[in-house]
Amino acid sequence: MLLYNSQISGNCYKVRLLLAHLGVDYERREVDVADRSNRPELLGGLNPALRVPTLVLDDGRSLGESDAILWFFGEGTPFVPADAFQRAQVLQWMFFEQYDHEPAIAVVRFWLAYSGRPAEEFADRIDARREAGHRALAALETHLGGRDWLVGDGLTLADIALYAYTHVAHEGGFELDAYPAIRSWIERVAAQPGHVPIDA
Repeated sequence: MLLYNSQISGNCYKVRLLLAHLGVDYERREVDVADRSNRPELLGGLNPALRVPTLVLDDGRSLGESDAILWFFGEGTPFVPADAFQRAQVLQWMFFEQYDHEPAIAVVRFWLAYSGRPAEEFADRIDARREAGHRALAALETHLGGRDWLVGDGLTLADIALYAYTHVAHEGGFELDAYPAIRSWIERVAAQPGHVPIDA
């Protein structure tokens, strides 16, 4: 099994994190997230969106989109609840991550820490993205107040999906001092058996 991966991408990291928890062996091929000039040749026959992560199974079938890959591997494991309503809640938080959380927090992080371009290029857009990022963090903080996990009584795909970019939010200037429930949750996720850091 082959994972087209970027080491700095939270979307790729969430896949690597789940595979580590599950003990699944795979090969990685690193893809540059800033220089996309070779994407059509590299991924064109595998993922029409030309994005990473893209996974190629041993039988040659390919799958893109990080949360689709999470769901593929998560089904039938403790990371996807047996209860139908709780499964829907997991999906709710995964959709929230891709629609509200990632477009703000991940994008600002990339602009400032990994794009290789001066912050001034993004000055007219950063404030709006930061505001959106703090709205997403506030929603997460509210939900985590008084609970250990996003859904149910243990780590699920929802936690894995949202942990990926939340725990490195500071790289985009999103300081988490005002979010004590999120900080405690980050510590719980990182303390789980099988956990691997983003740079592993």
